[in-house]
Amino acid sequence: MIQIRPVSDLRNKFPEIENLVNEGQPVYLTKNGYGAMVVMSLEEYARLIDNVEMKLDEADRIAATTKERLSHDDVFKKVRSVIHEE
Repeated sequence: MIQIRPVSDLRNKFPEIENLVNEGQPVYLTKNGYGAMVVMSLEEYARLIDNVEMKLDEADRIAATTKERLSHDDVFKKVRSVIHEE
C-alpha cells in the first residue's frame, strides 16, 4: 500500500516512518497537500541509482572513443523503442 504522509509526520512520527522505509516501502511526503518528497532507505536509493551511474560511465567511455553524436530526438526515439519493445 502506498504510504502518503504529511511532512510533519517525519518529525512527529519518525519511528513509524523509519519502520516503513526499512521494510522497503517508500514514503511520499506532502506539504500543504502537495507532493514534496519521497523518503526511502539508503539501500533502495542505491539500487535505483547504481545502474544509472554505470550506464552514464559507459556512455562517457563510448563518447570518448567515437566521434558519432546523436541528437536528443534520436536518443529519445531509441529509448522509447526499447521501452515499448519495438
